[in-house]
Amino acid sequence: MSQFYLKYRSHHQQDFGIPEMLNQLGIKSENMGLCTGTQWFETQGTILTSSSPIDGHPIAKIHQASSSDYIHMVDKALQAFHDWRRTPAPKRGDIVRKIGNALREEKENLAKLISLEMGKIYQESLGEVQEMIDICDFAVGLSRQLYGYTMQSERPGHRLLDQYHPLGVVGIISAFNFPMAVWAWNTMIALVCGDVCVWKPSSKVPLCAIAVHHAIEKVLKDNKVTEGVVNLIVAPSSEIGDLMAEDKRISLISITGSTQVGKKVSQKVGARLGRTIAELGGNNAIIVTQTADLQLAIPAIVFGAVGTTGQRCTSTRRLIIHDSIYSEVIDMLKKAYQQIKLKIGHPLDPKTIVGPLIDDEATELYKDTIRTAQEQGCSILFGNKVITSGIPDKGHYVLPTIIEAQNHLPIVQHESFVPVLYLMKYQQFEEAISMHNDVPQGLSSSIFSRDMQECETFISGIGSDCGIANVNIGTSGAEIGGAFGGEKETGGGRESGSDAWKAYMRQQTNTINWSKDLPLAQGIQFEL
Repeated sequence: MSQFYLKYRSHHQQDFGIPEMLNQLGIKSENMGLCTGTQWFETQGTILTSSSPIDGHPIAKIHQASSSDYIHMVDKALQAFHDWRRTPAPKRGDIVRKIGNALREEKENLAKLISLEMGKIYQESLGEVQEMIDICDFAVGLSRQLYGYTMQSERPGHRLLDQYHPLGVVGIISAFNFPMAVWAWNTMIALVCGDVCVWKPSSKVPLCAIAVHHAIEKVLKDNKVTEGVVNLIVAPSSEIGDLMAEDKRISLISITGSTQVGKKVSQKVGARLGRTIAELGGNNAIIVTQTADLQLAIPAIVFGAVGTTGQRCTSTRRLIIHDSIYSEVIDMLKKAYQQIKLKIGHPLDPKTIVGPLIDDEATELYKDTIRTAQEQGCSILFGNKVITSGIPDKGHYVLPTIIEAQNHLPIVQHESFVPVLYLMKYQQFEEAISMHNDVPQGLSSSIFSRDMQECETFISGIGSDCGIANVNIGTSGAEIGGAFGGEKETGGGRESGSDAWKAYMRQQTNTINWSKDLPLAQGIQFEL
């Protein structure tokens, strides 16, 4: 047991079973940062210490990988791809089914680790692990549904069809806020498609990635899955991020993160004409019309704004309210936020609704965002406080904040990854749609209305310009069955359900001549 947890037990009356959880997940005081699915390797990089946002104490150390370690790992992945793509898709799906079962067995432990290392409350963490399990179930069914199409040929005695083949090595660069689920959304789909995966997790939550690989390692070994099909590399983004983006051996990079990081990676991948799935920033708004059921709307708004302490890409950032109910909505939100104020604390405490921000940098961003908003003429309606008492020492706890603002202000146009909600009013529905769309990002959106015409307009081609548009439900909480992603500076990528699987495969068109003649294209006559 690490020195930190000996100290933890001596200073805290309740340890929430954390030492036992770490032991069951195979997390030691020092851990290796390179795994090829069935093998862990001694790495040559620097030491990274992962600390908990709950109280700032270190959890464990990770021996990070170096650039030479990365090259070795991708070599293994390429070798494994040649074998894995020959495995029939339903058999690949059966491996994914068993991975899902392994994750089920460790659901509570994995969730507890997410809360410890990332800071989201335990109930949300359980939901994240369940998303991994759900996408495994989805991918198992998908493994028997990788459909192509047969088309009518213009040439007699010919058949025309298209089909999908495995793409190659898929690189997955994930963010801290969903330290496990984003990996699963990509990996499980890629695996049934016949691809192999290389995962580089955020350096803020490396233990979550290591624990997931420990959880699935036995499945891979027992089923004799070739080494290199499922790979993990913990390494500094400054060293390995560019290597992955520029590596021609990696057919597809799936990047989740800020728009700034996504642009950098996409440019490097694009320079070699590689493929990307970019899931980047969101500046998500909810329109609350004069016919809205506020008993539905207020809980959705509050959860969307304060869930995961405002650190979801689908968090609610803007609230566009009809002026006839503007004051009423403000009063209801203030009452709700007053209740939230009393339930900020340790994310493993079942009474907690809002846990800590991820780190000091996020806390400074929270303060800078509010200060900038005030400088640009906004009014603080609630919040604006870093909490320093009544919670664990050295934690990153803040009070969710409500700000009255104007949509055109630079601070509102920018996505701040903190629990700050901007309120603004409208009079005409067309004005609300215009305000809603008038930001650089286009991920998730929502409308609360009992007017069918307004609702249908919102999800039509002249309504929300986001990849996700919801009616009478909030902006966060997307289901794995639908394709997840957004437009504009959100990146245009799609992960998870629907037909997002096609991004992980290469499409091939086939023409088959089963006749005894050879008609040439465009009716050309060519005789020898």
